[in-house]
Amino acid sequence: MAWARAAEQRTDGAASFVHEQVHSFAGRVVWPIAAVVAVAHLVAAVVGGDGYWFDEVYMLAIGRDHLDWGSADQPPVAPLLARVSDVVAPGSILVLRFVPIVATVAAVVVAALIARELGGDRRAQGITAAAQATSISAALFGHWLTPYTLEPVQWLLLLWLFVRWVRLRDDRLLLFVGVVAGIAAETKFQVMLLCAALVVAVLVCGPREVLRRPMFWAGVTVGAVITAPTLVWQARHGWPQLLMSEIVAEEAEVLYGGRASVTIQMLVWAGVAGTVLVLLGLWWLLRDREFRHYRFLAVAFLALLIIFTVTAGRPYYLAGFHGALIAVGAVGLQRRRERGLHRWSWTAWPAFAVSALIAGVVLATSVGISNSDVGERIAESTAGAYRELSDDRDRIAVIGQSYIIAAYLDGYAATVDLPPAHSPNRAYGYFPLPDDSRTEVLFAGTDPSTLAPFFTEVTQLRGPVSDEIDTGVWLLSGRTMPWNEIWPQVQTLRVG
Repeated sequence: MAWARAAEQRTDGAASFVHEQVHSFAGRVVWPIAAVVAVAHLVAAVVGGDGYWFDEVYMLAIGRDHLDWGSADQPPVAPLLARVSDVVAPGSILVLRFVPIVATVAAVVVAALIARELGGDRRAQGITAAAQATSISAALFGHWLTPYTLEPVQWLLLLWLFVRWVRLRDDRLLLFVGVVAGIAAETKFQVMLLCAALVVAVLVCGPREVLRRPMFWAGVTVGAVITAPTLVWQARHGWPQLLMSEIVAEEAEVLYGGRASVTIQMLVWAGVAGTVLVLLGLWWLLRDREFRHYRFLAVAFLALLIIFTVTAGRPYYLAGFHGALIAVGAVGLQRRRERGLHRWSWTAWPAFAVSALIAGVVLATSVGISNSDVGERIAESTAGAYRELSDDRDRIAVIGQSYIIAAYLDGYAATVDLPPAHSPNRAYGYFPLPDDSRTEVLFAGTDPSTLAPFFTEVTQLRGPVSDEIDTGVWLLSGRTMPWNEIWPQVQTLRVG
């Protein structure tokens, strides 16, 4: 056999564990799957390269003009990557999408590595990689530069390090857990809940000795140091990220059908094969003694599922956990196979065929979404109105009703010749205010009524861009108050 189940018994204080020699990494299976994922998303990035997904252009606008240790709703990693890509190749959507494609491919590999740590053979590692590769979440946004695209590989890497520590008890791994957790927190704050859930799960079902290891607390310290700058930014600005939780809950009803729908989607976004393996993984972690050392994974996942259901999170909030449970499910099937239980094994290939088909449809849909010219048309309409104004444009501030419109205006500013945009919405509401010399506003949106009370005259310059795009352009003249008095009255995290 390629591995020995009980290679050596060791004792650390009161805790004993089995050090297992695992199978070799199944590179001949995993790397081709990863290559297919890379090619598929590169093609999607090229074919869909005529337009930005609105979260991408948002990251680009923050990174290009307002890079800081934080913003109202995003830590700095994704905007920083957008800034770097814009410096390397200004205006290149393909270069912008290079890092997220690498992250999506890496998630496939790391999921397979988790299966290997659990004792998975070549088939189990391949099943895990294929399920991760055909997940709905990876297919939908695996080539967009957004925080939620970078998050899955970070979560999987953190879980892989923890699972590997359980097998090897190599405390150096705990230091790397802190590094990964810190970088992940600078990408998206949900990883803090993952870490808290893991600690609670370890307290409930072990291995509790990890909490007594000095290197664990060294890792916690490292993670806290890495995260500190963005937490300081949040504290200085009144913790807008905490206020966002209420906004996310409100939007869940409109965007995803409410809490029940979000809960179901947090499971099924793993894909057809992935969802089955996630459920099998949960069952075996909770019921099978062979997985008792890793039961904390199920407890942490269920705790997060409950938290994100109660708070009405987003369907992709658990996408970073799917690969670990898929790995457990794949290894559980391997152990059944090793015991001679082959019933229902014939369903594997049809399940993966359906998963791949659905993933392909979702990927094609994402290309159509990002290839939309909505943002460019909004920017062109606004720029057209701007050019038609008098030459004294130094008095005009360009304001988007929402952060999405403002990001579109900034994203296409160089193409259509617009000055930097402002908005009282989301992260834009925390950026520098318009200069007080800007006594007039060129407003892009659907309704200027929020700003209108602070001006003596409102004139519509452009109607809706089209029947599908209801964004118009207004000129607001005769400002009656300084901007620092207007802004607190119009600043909001909500998007109309």
